[in-house]
Amino acid sequence: MRPPYELRQLSGDIFGGVTTAATVLPMALAYGVATGLGAIAGMYGAIVVGFFASVFGGTPARIAYPSAAMAVAMMVVLTEHAESVSEAFTIIVMAGLIQIALGILRIGRFVTYTPYSMIAGFTSGIGVIIIVIQTLPFLGAAPAPGGLFDIIRAWPEALVTFNLHAVTVGIVSLAICVFWPRRLGRYLPGPLLALLVGTVIAMLWLPGAPVIGELPRGLPSLQAPEMSAGFLLSAIQPALTLALISSVNSMVASLVADSLTGTRHKPNREMAGQGIANVAAGLLGALPGAGAPSGTTVNIRAGGSSPVSGVLCAAALLAIVLGLGRIAEPIPLAVLSGILVKVGWDIIDWRLITRIRHVRRNYLLVMLLTLALTVFVDLITAIVVGLIVAGFARARESERRELSSVVSVPLLDTEFFSGGQDADDADVDRFAARVGLVDLRGEFSFASSNELAWTIGADIEQHEAVIFDFSNTVHMDDSAALVIERLIDRAAAAKTECIVLNLSGSVGDTLNSLNVFRRLPAERFVDGLESARELAVELLNDGDE
Repeated sequence: MRPPYELRQLSGDIFGGVTTAATVLPMALAYGVATGLGAIAGMYGAIVVGFFASVFGGTPARIAYPSAAMAVAMMVVLTEHAESVSEAFTIIVMAGLIQIALGILRIGRFVTYTPYSMIAGFTSGIGVIIIVIQTLPFLGAAPAPGGLFDIIRAWPEALVTFNLHAVTVGIVSLAICVFWPRRLGRYLPGPLLALLVGTVIAMLWLPGAPVIGELPRGLPSLQAPEMSAGFLLSAIQPALTLALISSVNSMVASLVADSLTGTRHKPNREMAGQGIANVAAGLLGALPGAGAPSGTTVNIRAGGSSPVSGVLCAAALLAIVLGLGRIAEPIPLAVLSGILVKVGWDIIDWRLITRIRHVRRNYLLVMLLTLALTVFVDLITAIVVGLIVAGFARARESERRELSSVVSVPLLDTEFFSGGQDADDADVDRFAARVGLVDLRGEFSFASSNELAWTIGADIEQHEAVIFDFSNTVHMDDSAALVIERLIDRAAAAKTECIVLNLSGSVGDTLNSLNVFRRLPAERFVDGLESARELAVELLNDGDE
Protein backbone atom coordinates (compact mmCIF):
# COMPACT_ATOMS: atom_id res chain seq x y z
CA MET A 1 0.00 0.00 0.00
CA ARG A 2 1.21 3.48 -0.85
CA PRO A 3 1.18 6.05 1.96
CA PRO A 4 -1.80 8.45 1.84
CA TYR A 5 -1.31 11.52 -0.29
CA GLU A 6 -0.96 14.76 1.65
CA LEU A 7 -1.97 18.16 0.29
CA ARG A 8 1.36 19.68 1.28
CA GLN A 9 3.00 17.46 -1.36
CA LEU A 10 0.96 19.02 -4.16
CA SER A 11 3.01 22.19 -4.64
CA GLY A 12 6.25 20.19 -4.89
CA ASP A 13 4.65 17.71 -7.29
CA ILE A 14 3.35 20.51 -9.50
CA PHE A 15 6.74 22.21 -9.72
CA GLY A 16 8.52 18.86 -10.16
CA GLY A 17 6.13 17.72 -12.90
CA VAL A 18 6.27 20.97 -14.88
CA THR A 19 10.06 21.26 -14.55
CA THR A 20 10.50 17.65 -15.67
CA ALA A 21 8.16 18.22 -18.62
CA ALA A 22 10.45 21.03 -19.75
CA THR A 23 13.38 18.61 -19.57
CA VAL A 24 11.53 15.77 -21.31
CA LEU A 25 10.08 17.86 -24.17
CA PRO A 26 13.25 18.23 -26.29
CA MET A 27 14.28 14.63 -25.59
CA ALA A 28 10.90 13.25 -26.66
CA LEU A 29 10.96 15.24 -29.89
CA ALA A 30 14.55 14.25 -30.62
CA TYR A 31 14.06 10.55 -29.97
CA GLY A 32 10.94 10.45 -32.09
CA VAL A 33 12.76 12.04 -35.02
CA ALA A 34 15.81 9.80 -34.53
CA THR A 35 13.79 6.58 -34.73
CA GLY A 36 12.08 7.61 -37.93
CA LEU A 37 8.60 7.39 -36.40
CA GLY A 38 8.40 11.16 -36.13
CA ALA A 39 8.51 13.73 -33.37
CA ILE A 40 4.88 13.12 -32.47
CA ALA A 41 5.61 9.45 -31.66
CA GLY A 42 8.22 10.63 -29.19
CA MET A 43 5.76 13.06 -27.63
CA TYR A 44 3.05 10.40 -27.41
CA GLY A 45 5.64 8.08 -25.83
CA ALA A 46 6.54 10.59 -23.14
CA ILE A 47 2.84 11.17 -22.38
CA VAL A 48 1.61 7.57 -22.44
CA VAL A 49 4.63 5.94 -20.80
CA GLY A 50 4.95 8.71 -18.24
CA PHE A 51 1.30 8.51 -17.22
CA PHE A 52 0.86 4.75 -17.00
CA ALA A 53 4.25 4.09 -15.40
CA SER A 54 3.48 6.65 -12.69
CA VAL A 55 -0.02 5.31 -12.00
CA PHE A 56 0.87 1.60 -11.97
CA GLY A 57 4.57 1.66 -11.07
CA GLY A 58 6.19 0.87 -7.74
CA THR A 59 8.51 3.86 -7.29
CA PRO A 60 7.22 7.21 -6.01
CA ALA A 61 8.56 10.23 -7.93
CA ARG A 62 10.18 8.08 -10.61
CA ILE A 63 9.80 9.57 -14.10
CA ALA A 64 9.53 7.40 -17.21
CA TYR A 65 9.74 8.36 -20.88
CA PRO A 66 11.44 7.16 -24.10
CA SER A 67 15.14 6.82 -23.32
CA ALA A 68 18.21 6.84 -25.55
CA ALA A 69 18.64 3.08 -25.27
CA MET A 70 14.97 2.46 -26.10
CA ALA A 71 15.19 4.82 -29.07
CA VAL A 72 18.20 2.97 -30.48
CA ALA A 73 16.48 -0.36 -29.84
CA MET A 74 13.46 0.86 -31.78
CA MET A 75 15.71 1.84 -34.69
CA VAL A 76 16.91 -1.75 -34.80
CA VAL A 77 13.35 -3.06 -34.57
CA LEU A 78 12.23 -0.84 -37.45
CA THR A 79 15.17 -1.66 -39.71
CA GLU A 80 15.68 -5.37 -38.99
CA HIS A 81 12.62 -6.94 -37.35
CA ALA A 82 9.52 -5.13 -38.62
CA GLU A 83 8.32 -4.72 -42.17
CA SER A 84 5.69 -2.18 -41.17
CA VAL A 85 4.92 0.31 -38.43
CA SER A 86 2.12 -2.00 -37.26
CA GLU A 87 4.60 -4.82 -36.69
CA ALA A 88 6.93 -2.47 -34.80
CA PHE A 89 4.17 -1.41 -32.42
CA THR A 90 3.19 -5.07 -31.94
CA ILE A 91 6.74 -5.82 -30.79
CA ILE A 92 6.40 -2.98 -28.26
CA VAL A 93 3.19 -4.53 -26.93
CA MET A 94 4.90 -7.94 -26.63
CA ALA A 95 7.80 -6.36 -24.74
CA GLY A 96 5.34 -4.80 -22.30
CA LEU A 97 3.58 -8.13 -21.80
CA ILE A 98 6.93 -9.77 -21.03
CA GLN A 99 7.59 -7.12 -18.39
CA ILE A 100 4.16 -7.64 -16.87
CA ALA A 101 4.85 -11.38 -16.71
CA LEU A 102 8.18 -10.74 -14.98
CA GLY A 103 6.41 -8.59 -12.40
CA ILE A 104 3.61 -11.12 -11.81
CA LEU A 105 6.15 -13.92 -11.42
CA ARG A 106 7.91 -11.75 -8.83
CA ILE A 107 11.31 -11.86 -10.48
CA GLY A 108 11.56 -8.15 -11.23
CA ARG A 109 14.36 -7.56 -8.75
CA PHE A 110 16.59 -10.10 -10.47
CA VAL A 111 16.97 -7.76 -13.45
CA THR A 112 19.28 -5.66 -11.27
CA TYR A 113 21.71 -8.60 -11.24
CA THR A 114 22.78 -7.67 -14.78
CA PRO A 115 26.57 -7.16 -14.49
CA TYR A 116 27.69 -3.54 -14.39
CA SER A 117 30.49 -4.22 -16.89
CA MET A 118 27.88 -5.33 -19.42
CA ILE A 119 25.63 -2.33 -18.70
CA ALA A 120 28.63 -0.01 -19.06
CA GLY A 121 29.57 -1.52 -22.43
CA PHE A 122 25.98 -1.48 -23.62
CA THR A 123 25.21 2.11 -22.62
CA SER A 124 28.56 3.32 -23.98
CA GLY A 125 27.77 1.62 -27.27
CA ILE A 126 24.35 3.31 -27.29
CA GLY A 127 26.09 6.66 -26.75
CA VAL A 128 28.40 6.06 -29.71
CA ILE A 129 25.47 5.05 -31.92
CA ILE A 130 23.49 8.17 -31.01
CA ILE A 131 26.43 10.45 -31.81
CA VAL A 132 27.09 8.73 -35.16
CA ILE A 133 23.40 8.79 -36.16
CA GLN A 134 23.09 12.49 -35.39
CA THR A 135 26.02 13.52 -37.58
CA LEU A 136 23.94 13.68 -40.77
CA PRO A 137 21.10 15.88 -39.45
CA PHE A 138 23.72 17.98 -37.65
CA LEU A 139 25.27 18.68 -41.07
CA GLY A 140 21.85 19.33 -42.60
CA ALA A 141 22.00 16.17 -44.73
CA ALA A 142 19.11 13.80 -45.39
CA PRO A 143 19.05 10.66 -43.23
CA ALA A 144 20.77 7.63 -44.75
CA PRO A 145 18.67 4.47 -45.00
CA GLY A 146 20.18 1.37 -43.42
CA GLY A 147 22.45 0.90 -40.47
CA LEU A 148 25.46 2.54 -38.90
CA PHE A 149 27.85 1.70 -41.74
CA ASP A 150 25.50 3.25 -44.29
CA ILE A 151 25.56 6.46 -42.25
CA ILE A 152 29.36 6.42 -42.13
CA ARG A 153 29.51 5.85 -45.89
CA ALA A 154 27.34 8.95 -46.34
CA TRP A 155 29.77 11.16 -44.41
CA PRO A 156 32.02 12.27 -47.34
CA GLU A 157 29.12 13.61 -49.39
CA ALA A 158 27.51 15.19 -46.32
CA LEU A 159 30.75 16.98 -45.42
CA VAL A 160 31.15 18.33 -48.94
CA THR A 161 27.53 19.52 -49.21
CA PHE A 162 26.90 20.52 -45.60
CA ASN A 163 24.19 23.06 -44.79
CA LEU A 164 25.82 26.04 -43.09
CA HIS A 165 22.57 27.16 -41.46
CA ALA A 166 22.00 23.70 -39.95
CA VAL A 167 25.58 23.37 -38.73
CA THR A 168 25.42 26.80 -37.11
CA VAL A 169 22.24 26.17 -35.10
CA GLY A 170 23.52 22.68 -34.27
CA ILE A 171 26.73 24.09 -32.84
CA VAL A 172 24.80 26.70 -30.88
CA SER A 173 22.47 24.12 -29.33
CA LEU A 174 25.36 21.78 -28.52
CA ALA A 175 27.34 24.62 -26.92
CA ILE A 176 24.39 25.61 -24.74
CA CYS A 177 23.94 22.01 -23.57
CA VAL A 178 27.66 21.74 -22.76
CA PHE A 179 28.27 25.09 -21.08
CA TRP A 180 24.93 25.89 -19.41
CA PRO A 181 25.65 25.96 -15.64
CA ARG A 182 24.28 22.93 -13.83
CA ARG A 183 23.03 25.03 -10.93
CA LEU A 184 20.73 26.91 -13.33
CA GLY A 185 19.47 23.70 -14.91
CA ARG A 186 17.05 23.25 -12.03
CA TYR A 187 15.16 26.32 -13.15
CA LEU A 188 15.76 26.20 -16.90
CA PRO A 189 17.08 22.89 -18.28
CA GLY A 190 19.93 23.26 -20.75
CA PRO A 191 18.25 21.16 -23.49
CA LEU A 192 15.10 23.29 -23.31
CA LEU A 193 17.14 26.51 -23.55
CA ALA A 194 19.04 25.04 -26.51
CA LEU A 195 15.74 24.16 -28.17
CA LEU A 196 14.37 27.69 -27.72
CA VAL A 197 17.51 29.59 -28.68
CA GLY A 198 18.32 27.37 -31.66
CA THR A 199 14.77 27.63 -33.00
CA VAL A 200 14.64 31.42 -32.61
CA ILE A 201 18.01 31.87 -34.35
CA ALA A 202 16.88 29.67 -37.24
CA MET A 203 13.55 31.49 -37.61
CA LEU A 204 15.12 34.96 -37.57
CA TRP A 205 18.45 34.56 -39.36
CA LEU A 206 19.07 30.99 -40.58
CA PRO A 207 15.90 29.82 -42.34
CA GLY A 208 17.77 27.33 -44.51
CA ALA A 209 18.10 24.73 -41.75
CA PRO A 210 15.77 21.69 -42.25
CA VAL A 211 12.96 21.63 -39.67
CA ILE A 212 10.59 19.07 -38.15
CA GLY A 213 7.70 20.23 -40.30
CA GLU A 214 3.99 19.67 -39.90
CA LEU A 215 2.94 17.45 -37.01
CA PRO A 216 -0.37 15.69 -36.48
CA ARG A 217 -2.38 17.16 -33.62
CA GLY A 218 -4.84 15.59 -31.24
CA LEU A 219 -4.95 12.32 -29.36
CA PRO A 220 -3.17 9.22 -30.69
CA SER A 221 -5.22 6.64 -32.55
CA LEU A 222 -5.45 2.97 -31.62
CA GLN A 223 -3.03 0.70 -33.48
CA ALA A 224 -4.21 -2.79 -34.41
CA PRO A 225 -1.53 -5.38 -33.50
CA GLU A 226 -0.18 -7.77 -36.11
CA MET A 227 -1.38 -11.21 -34.98
CA SER A 228 -0.01 -13.66 -37.57
CA ALA A 229 1.66 -16.68 -35.98
CA GLY A 230 4.80 -16.43 -38.09
CA PHE A 231 5.42 -12.81 -37.18
CA LEU A 232 4.69 -13.29 -33.47
CA LEU A 233 7.25 -16.10 -33.33
CA SER A 234 9.93 -13.98 -35.01
CA ALA A 235 9.07 -11.02 -32.77
CA ILE A 236 9.91 -12.79 -29.52
CA GLN A 237 13.62 -12.03 -29.73
CA PRO A 238 13.38 -8.24 -30.32
CA ALA A 239 10.56 -8.03 -27.77
CA LEU A 240 12.77 -9.68 -25.16
CA THR A 241 15.50 -7.17 -25.96
CA LEU A 242 13.16 -4.20 -25.53
CA ALA A 243 11.82 -5.69 -22.30
CA LEU A 244 15.31 -6.21 -20.86
CA ILE A 245 16.54 -2.73 -21.80
CA SER A 246 13.42 -1.09 -20.39
CA SER A 247 13.57 -3.18 -17.22
CA VAL A 248 17.24 -2.48 -16.49
CA ASN A 249 16.79 1.27 -17.09
CA SER A 250 13.70 1.34 -14.90
CA MET A 251 15.37 -0.49 -12.04
CA VAL A 252 18.36 1.84 -12.17
CA ALA A 253 16.00 4.84 -12.08
CA SER A 254 14.20 3.29 -9.10
CA LEU A 255 17.49 2.87 -7.25
CA VAL A 256 18.29 6.52 -7.96
CA ALA A 257 14.89 7.53 -6.57
CA ASP A 258 15.49 5.40 -3.47
CA SER A 259 18.84 7.04 -2.80
CA LEU A 260 17.42 10.57 -3.19
CA THR A 261 14.22 10.10 -1.20
CA GLY A 262 15.20 7.52 1.39
CA THR A 263 12.30 5.29 0.31
CA ARG A 264 12.34 1.74 -1.04
CA HIS A 265 10.72 0.88 -4.35
CA LYS A 266 8.68 -2.26 -5.07
CA PRO A 267 10.59 -3.99 -7.92
CA ASN A 268 7.86 -6.39 -9.03
CA ARG A 269 5.20 -3.70 -9.11
CA GLU A 270 7.65 -1.41 -10.89
CA MET A 271 8.28 -4.07 -13.52
CA ALA A 272 4.59 -4.73 -14.10
CA GLY A 273 3.78 -1.01 -14.15
CA GLN A 274 6.44 -0.32 -16.75
CA GLY A 275 5.09 -3.23 -18.77
CA ILE A 276 1.57 -1.77 -18.68
CA ALA A 277 3.02 1.55 -19.86
CA ASN A 278 4.77 -0.07 -22.83
CA VAL A 279 1.69 -2.08 -23.77
CA ALA A 280 -0.26 1.19 -23.85
CA ALA A 281 2.51 2.81 -25.90
CA GLY A 282 2.39 0.05 -28.49
CA LEU A 283 -1.40 0.19 -28.75
CA LEU A 284 -1.41 4.00 -29.11
CA GLY A 285 1.41 4.35 -31.64
CA ALA A 286 3.96 5.77 -29.22
CA LEU A 287 7.62 5.12 -28.54
CA PRO A 288 8.27 2.66 -25.69
CA GLY A 289 10.03 3.93 -22.62
CA ALA A 290 11.60 3.19 -19.29
CA GLY A 291 12.33 4.80 -15.99
CA ALA A 292 14.84 7.58 -16.58
CA PRO A 293 17.51 8.31 -13.94
CA SER A 294 18.07 11.86 -15.24
CA GLY A 295 14.39 12.78 -15.36
CA THR A 296 13.83 11.19 -11.96
CA THR A 297 16.66 13.25 -10.47
CA VAL A 298 15.27 16.49 -11.96
CA ASN A 299 11.79 15.71 -10.63
CA ILE A 300 12.89 14.93 -7.08
CA ARG A 301 15.24 17.90 -6.82
CA ALA A 302 12.46 20.17 -8.08
CA GLY A 303 10.14 18.96 -5.31
CA GLY A 304 8.36 15.92 -6.79
CA SER A 305 7.73 13.23 -4.19
CA SER A 306 4.88 11.05 -5.45
CA PRO A 307 3.41 9.53 -8.63
CA VAL A 308 1.34 12.72 -8.97
CA SER A 309 4.43 14.51 -10.28
CA GLY A 310 4.78 11.97 -13.09
CA VAL A 311 1.10 12.30 -13.98
CA LEU A 312 1.40 16.10 -14.04
CA CYS A 313 4.49 15.85 -16.26
CA ALA A 314 2.48 13.76 -18.74
CA ALA A 315 -0.43 16.20 -18.51
CA ALA A 316 1.82 19.17 -19.29
CA LEU A 317 3.19 17.40 -22.36
CA LEU A 318 -0.35 16.47 -23.44
CA ALA A 319 -1.35 20.13 -23.21
CA ILE A 320 1.52 21.00 -25.54
CA VAL A 321 0.45 18.36 -28.07
CA LEU A 322 -3.23 19.36 -27.96
CA GLY A 323 -3.00 23.13 -27.77
CA LEU A 324 0.45 24.24 -28.79
CA GLY A 325 1.50 21.60 -31.30
CA ARG A 326 2.45 24.16 -33.93
CA ILE A 327 5.34 25.46 -31.84
CA ALA A 328 7.28 22.26 -32.55
CA GLU A 329 7.00 22.46 -36.34
CA PRO A 330 9.72 25.14 -36.92
CA ILE A 331 12.27 23.41 -34.68
CA PRO A 332 15.39 22.67 -36.76
CA LEU A 333 16.50 19.04 -36.89
CA ALA A 334 20.07 20.19 -36.28
CA VAL A 335 19.02 21.65 -32.92
CA LEU A 336 17.67 18.26 -31.87
CA SER A 337 20.88 16.70 -33.15
CA GLY A 338 23.00 19.01 -31.02
CA ILE A 339 20.97 18.07 -27.97
CA LEU A 340 21.27 14.35 -28.70
CA VAL A 341 25.02 14.54 -29.32
CA LYS A 342 25.37 15.85 -25.77
CA VAL A 343 23.05 13.09 -24.53
CA GLY A 344 25.11 10.45 -26.35
CA TRP A 345 28.34 11.82 -24.87
CA ASP A 346 26.85 11.82 -21.37
CA ILE A 347 25.62 8.23 -21.41
CA ILE A 348 29.03 6.88 -22.40
CA ASP A 349 30.35 5.45 -19.15
CA TRP A 350 33.37 7.71 -18.78
CA ARG A 351 33.60 6.85 -15.08
CA LEU A 352 34.58 3.28 -15.96
CA ILE A 353 36.48 4.12 -19.14
CA THR A 354 38.83 6.49 -17.30
CA ARG A 355 39.64 3.61 -14.92
CA ILE A 356 40.05 1.05 -17.68
CA ARG A 357 43.65 0.22 -16.71
CA HIS A 358 42.48 -0.91 -13.30
CA VAL A 359 39.51 -3.04 -14.40
CA ARG A 360 40.08 -6.78 -14.11
CA ARG A 361 40.60 -8.47 -17.45
CA ASN A 362 37.50 -10.65 -17.30
CA TYR A 363 35.18 -7.70 -16.77
CA LEU A 364 37.10 -5.51 -19.20
CA LEU A 365 36.52 -8.15 -21.85
CA VAL A 366 32.78 -8.15 -21.07
CA MET A 367 32.59 -4.36 -21.37
CA LEU A 368 34.60 -4.06 -24.58
CA LEU A 369 32.87 -7.00 -26.23
CA THR A 370 29.40 -5.67 -25.36
CA LEU A 371 30.36 -2.19 -26.57
CA ALA A 372 31.75 -3.50 -29.87
CA LEU A 373 28.74 -5.74 -30.55
CA THR A 374 26.33 -2.93 -29.70
CA VAL A 375 28.00 -0.58 -32.17
CA PHE A 376 28.99 -2.91 -35.00
CA VAL A 377 26.46 -5.77 -34.87
CA ASP A 378 23.15 -5.18 -33.06
CA LEU A 379 21.65 -4.74 -29.61
CA ILE A 380 20.21 -8.25 -29.39
CA THR A 381 23.55 -9.93 -30.08
CA ALA A 382 25.26 -7.56 -27.66
CA ILE A 383 22.86 -8.40 -24.84
CA VAL A 384 22.88 -12.16 -25.41
CA VAL A 385 26.64 -12.48 -25.85
CA GLY A 386 27.29 -9.96 -23.08
CA LEU A 387 25.21 -11.93 -20.60
CA ILE A 388 26.89 -15.20 -21.61
CA VAL A 389 30.43 -13.83 -21.36
CA ALA A 390 29.57 -12.04 -18.11
CA GLY A 391 28.28 -15.33 -16.77
CA PHE A 392 31.54 -17.02 -17.68
CA ALA A 393 33.53 -14.22 -16.04
CA ARG A 394 31.41 -14.46 -12.92
CA ALA A 395 31.80 -18.26 -12.86
CA ARG A 396 35.55 -17.87 -13.15
CA GLU A 397 35.60 -15.52 -10.17
CA SER A 398 33.39 -17.90 -8.20
CA GLU A 399 35.67 -20.81 -9.06
CA ARG A 400 38.73 -19.03 -7.70
CA ARG A 401 36.92 -17.95 -4.54
CA GLU A 402 35.39 -21.35 -3.86
CA LEU A 403 38.58 -23.33 -4.49
CA SER A 404 40.57 -20.98 -2.27
CA SER A 405 38.39 -22.01 0.67
CA VAL A 406 39.07 -25.74 0.25
CA VAL A 407 41.68 -27.24 2.58
CA SER A 408 43.08 -30.60 1.52
CA VAL A 409 45.95 -31.66 3.78
CA PRO A 410 47.66 -34.88 4.84
CA LEU A 411 47.44 -35.72 8.56
CA LEU A 412 50.71 -37.08 9.94
CA ASP A 413 50.11 -40.32 11.80
CA THR A 414 52.30 -39.20 14.70
CA GLU A 415 50.11 -36.11 15.17
CA PHE A 416 46.67 -37.34 14.21
CA PHE A 417 46.78 -40.56 16.20
CA SER A 418 48.63 -39.19 19.22
CA GLY A 419 45.37 -38.80 21.12
CA GLY A 420 43.93 -42.17 20.14
CA GLN A 421 43.94 -45.30 22.26
CA ASP A 422 45.62 -47.33 19.55
CA ALA A 423 48.32 -44.80 18.79
CA ASP A 424 51.02 -47.00 20.30
CA ASP A 425 49.81 -49.98 18.30
CA ALA A 426 49.74 -48.20 14.98
CA ASP A 427 53.40 -49.02 14.35
CA VAL A 428 53.92 -46.30 11.81
CA ASP A 429 56.94 -44.17 11.01
CA ARG A 430 57.06 -40.51 11.91
CA PHE A 431 56.64 -39.31 8.30
CA ALA A 432 53.64 -41.45 7.37
CA ALA A 433 50.36 -39.71 6.57
CA ARG A 434 47.86 -42.43 5.86
CA VAL A 435 44.84 -40.17 6.51
CA GLY A 436 43.92 -37.04 4.57
CA LEU A 437 41.51 -34.27 5.51
CA VAL A 438 39.32 -32.46 2.97
CA ASP A 439 37.82 -29.42 4.72
CA LEU A 440 35.11 -27.94 2.48
CA ARG A 441 34.59 -24.39 3.71
CA GLY A 442 32.07 -21.89 2.39
CA GLU A 443 29.92 -22.29 -0.71
CA PHE A 444 30.37 -24.59 -3.69
CA SER A 445 28.62 -24.43 -7.04
CA PHE A 446 28.88 -25.55 -10.64
CA ALA A 447 31.61 -22.93 -11.14
CA SER A 448 34.19 -24.89 -9.14
CA SER A 449 32.79 -28.39 -9.44
CA ASN A 450 34.97 -29.65 -12.28
CA GLU A 451 38.21 -28.19 -10.92
CA LEU A 452 37.30 -29.44 -7.45
CA ALA A 453 37.06 -33.00 -8.75
CA TRP A 454 40.54 -32.86 -10.29
CA THR A 455 42.24 -31.02 -7.45
CA ILE A 456 40.85 -33.09 -4.57
CA GLY A 457 40.77 -36.35 -6.50
CA ALA A 458 44.56 -36.42 -6.86
CA ASP A 459 45.01 -35.87 -3.11
CA ILE A 460 42.56 -38.61 -2.15
CA GLU A 461 44.47 -41.31 -4.01
CA GLN A 462 47.58 -40.62 -1.91
CA HIS A 463 45.94 -41.77 1.35
CA GLU A 464 44.52 -44.95 2.81
CA ALA A 465 41.61 -43.01 4.39
CA VAL A 466 40.15 -39.58 3.83
CA ILE A 467 37.89 -37.45 6.04
CA PHE A 468 35.36 -35.20 4.28
CA ASP A 469 34.71 -32.41 6.76
CA PHE A 470 31.43 -30.52 6.19
CA SER A 471 31.59 -28.57 9.46
CA ASN A 472 32.08 -25.22 7.68
CA THR A 473 30.20 -25.90 4.45
CA VAL A 474 27.50 -23.26 3.99
CA HIS A 475 25.98 -24.19 0.64
CA MET A 476 26.44 -26.77 -2.09
CA ASP A 477 24.46 -26.90 -5.31
CA ASP A 478 23.60 -30.03 -7.27
CA SER A 479 26.69 -29.86 -9.51
CA ALA A 480 29.06 -29.66 -6.55
CA ALA A 481 27.12 -32.39 -4.73
CA LEU A 482 27.55 -34.79 -7.64
CA VAL A 483 31.29 -34.01 -7.60
CA ILE A 484 31.39 -35.38 -4.03
CA GLU A 485 29.93 -38.59 -5.42
CA ARG A 486 32.68 -38.69 -8.07
CA LEU A 487 35.29 -38.21 -5.37
CA ILE A 488 33.87 -41.07 -3.33
CA ASP A 489 33.86 -43.30 -6.43
CA ARG A 490 37.45 -42.30 -7.13
CA ALA A 491 38.39 -43.13 -3.54
CA ALA A 492 36.76 -46.54 -3.90
CA ALA A 493 38.73 -47.20 -7.08
CA ALA A 494 41.95 -46.31 -5.21
CA LYS A 495 40.84 -48.43 -2.19
CA THR A 496 40.79 -45.31 0.00
CA GLU A 497 38.35 -45.45 2.91
CA CYS A 498 35.95 -42.49 3.29
CA ILE A 499 34.70 -40.86 6.49
CA VAL A 500 32.07 -38.10 6.52
CA LEU A 501 32.33 -35.57 9.34
CA ASN A 502 29.58 -33.25 10.61
CA LEU A 503 27.15 -33.57 7.71
CA SER A 504 23.96 -31.64 8.55
CA GLY A 505 21.60 -28.84 7.55
CA SER A 506 20.78 -27.86 3.98
CA VAL A 507 24.08 -29.27 2.71
CA GLY A 508 23.19 -32.65 4.15
CA ASP A 509 19.70 -32.43 2.65
CA THR A 510 21.13 -31.72 -0.80
CA LEU A 511 23.66 -34.56 -0.67
CA ASN A 512 21.21 -37.07 0.76
CA SER A 513 18.42 -36.15 -1.66
CA LEU A 514 20.77 -36.97 -4.53
CA ASN A 515 21.80 -40.22 -2.79
CA VAL A 516 25.46 -39.23 -3.05
CA PHE A 517 26.57 -41.49 -0.18
CA ARG A 518 24.75 -44.63 -1.21
CA ARG A 519 28.06 -46.57 -1.28
CA LEU A 520 28.96 -45.65 2.30
CA PRO A 521 27.59 -47.54 5.31
CA ALA A 522 25.93 -45.59 8.12
CA GLU A 523 28.88 -46.04 10.49
CA ARG A 524 31.07 -43.91 8.22
CA PHE A 525 29.18 -40.75 9.31
CA VAL A 526 30.53 -39.18 12.50
CA ASP A 527 29.83 -35.99 14.46
CA GLY A 528 33.23 -35.07 15.85
CA LEU A 529 36.92 -35.19 15.05
CA GLU A 530 37.59 -37.60 17.90
CA SER A 531 35.03 -40.02 16.50
CA ALA A 532 36.63 -39.62 13.07
CA ARG A 533 40.03 -40.44 14.57
CA GLU A 534 38.73 -43.58 16.25
CA LEU A 535 37.00 -44.73 13.07
CA ALA A 536 40.16 -44.07 11.03
CA VAL A 537 42.24 -46.19 13.43
CA GLU A 538 39.70 -48.98 13.16
CA LEU A 539 39.62 -48.86 9.37
CA LEU A 540 43.41 -48.76 9.05
CA ASN A 541 43.87 -51.63 11.49
CA ASP A 542 41.28 -53.68 9.60
CA GLY A 543 43.15 -52.96 6.42
CA ASP A 544 46.43 -54.13 7.91
CA GLU A 545 45.01 -57.52 8.94
